[in-house]
Amino acid sequence: MDMHLTLTVDGEEHSLDVDTRTTLLDTLREHLGVTSPKKGCDHGQCGSCTVLLDGRRHLTCLSLAVAHEGASVETASGLATDGLHPVQQAFLEHDGYQCGYCTPGQVCSAVGMLREATEGHPSHVTADLIGEVDLDDDEIRERMSGNLCRCGAYVGILDALRECASQ
Repeated sequence: MDMHLTLTVDGEEHSLDVDTRTTLLDTLREHLGVTSPKKGCDHGQCGSCTVLLDGRRHLTCLSLAVAHEGASVETASGLATDGLHPVQQAFLEHDGYQCGYCTPGQVCSAVGMLREATEGHPSHVTADLIGEVDLDDDEIRERMSGNLCRCGAYVGILDALRECASQ
């Protein structure tokens, strides 16, 4: 069964009909040609499909597109509309890219993670639940733990996010 759906992806509105069983990831990649989010594990374990959905990080392989009627989706490509986003620039400067497959998901997760920390959302390792979140290495690692890098670029990613957190 198909359903009509409207999504705003990287600032551009799209109107389409999709099978109600189609994931948001498959809708983006196969129906809209948006290939920044990657299909890694298809089980929500690797984070390669992470985007910002209405400003919050979201695994697109685990949700059906029809559940997000009218939503705004921002991909790593959409973050780079006026040059590189500061997180993307930091990844580049700190060698946070290896093969690059996980990078769009890592970048979207990092942008969402930085927003969450700025808004005061605690993580499992946050010591002070009332005060300002200190994005030390343990805090960054915990918040990014849902994004895997098969190449092992974690040192560069951590360096990049440490720099972004300090700005």
